[in-house]
Amino acid sequence: MTPVEEGRPRALLAGASRRWVRLLPWAVAFVLCVVLLPTTIVVLTADYGLNGGVASALAVAQSAPLLLAVVRPLHAWYVVFAADVAGALALLGVDFEQRLLWPFPPMELVGYVALCLALGLRERRRTLVLVWLATAGANVGLGFAAPHGSGAKELLFTILGGVALLLGGVLRERYEVQRRLVEQETISEAERGRRTLLEERARIARELHDVVAHHMSVITVQADTAEYRLATLPPDVREEFTSIAATARESLGEMRRLLGVLRNEEAHGELAPQPGLAQIGQLVEATARTGGPVEFTPCDAEVPEAVGLSAYRIVQEALANVVRHAPGAATHVSLSVSRTAGGQGGEQPADGRGGERLTVLVVNDPPPEPPAGPLEVGGTGHGLVGMRERVRLVGGTLDAGPLPDGGFRVAAQLPLTEEELT
Repeated sequence: MTPVEEGRPRALLAGASRRWVRLLPWAVAFVLCVVLLPTTIVVLTADYGLNGGVASALAVAQSAPLLLAVVRPLHAWYVVFAADVAGALALLGVDFEQRLLWPFPPMELVGYVALCLALGLRERRRTLVLVWLATAGANVGLGFAAPHGSGAKELLFTILGGVALLLGGVLRERYEVQRRLVEQETISEAERGRRTLLEERARIARELHDVVAHHMSVITVQADTAEYRLATLPPDVREEFTSIAATARESLGEMRRLLGVLRNEEAHGELAPQPGLAQIGQLVEATARTGGPVEFTPCDAEVPEAVGLSAYRIVQEALANVVRHAPGAATHVSLSVSRTAGGQGGEQPADGRGGERLTVLVVNDPPPEPPAGPLEVGGTGHGLVGMRERVRLVGGTLDAGPLPDGGFRVAAQLPLTEEELT
């Protein structure tokens, strides 16, 4: 129903999703043109006694523009309206029976009502009002020249045309409202997804603050105590350690200010240390107490704190999704360290851990019974959005999706080498 796209007129209902709906205006216009063209000629010549040539010209002018109305209904209206008025004036020159409708015979009414419906689907209110006023004005003006007197039936042209204009306008405005509503919902969904992503990133940043602050504090303490632990330090080295400690303290202050910016009104300071691999067992036990059996394969490897925190949060969110969407389903949680190809050129780093990755795997079977509805429990993040952000943070990969048997699988590969983490 949109009139113009990139400067080119569109056909009526061109934006419909179904093909038969898009073709419907063309089919209706074709049928009306094929039916009304010969009918008009026969009625005007046989019933009204109009000359055959004049009747044929009027029939073409009143019927053929209906095809144009599919794309340009207002242009078609100019032609049809003028032809209808000309036909009414032409009928004043012949003697026809009083029972026949004048100034607009029935076939003209049918074509004009269809044209008004097309106008209502395309044009704005102001144009529709002007079209109806022109219709009513012509109908009333011709009524003064009625050869057999005027009555209520002579006003059918105005009444039916107005109803068609109103119906088409209502349908068009309803379509516009629905289209804008869909657009707004699409925009809202995109904004909601973007806000979710930003909130999750801010949450991850707040958690990582504790991890980084711990390392910075260690650096500060080591630099401050170096002159007491190492008695033979030269003066220039002592000054270097002092500078390192001052820089570390300044960095800690900047990080605290950054954390204040990232916190929202609902976020409260957390005093507990950030969890890691060692706490995943407690998480599994808590999930098992909700009624679903959970099998856990732990891993005792030493991993960077950022990796341990990411692994814990991934397992936490995956188990929360099991409780929400597959209550009672058997779940398998496993942590393992695997070795892939070495670093660049196949060389192993000094720590001997080149190419090592922590594999986090959470797989749940289908639920024993289809849940009546999702069990709403306190979530820890934003589902797969949070998982992907945590994996991206440490340079890993995530594979999550449904299984053929109805279960769900979450598999994350988190690198353990410093080169890959950076």
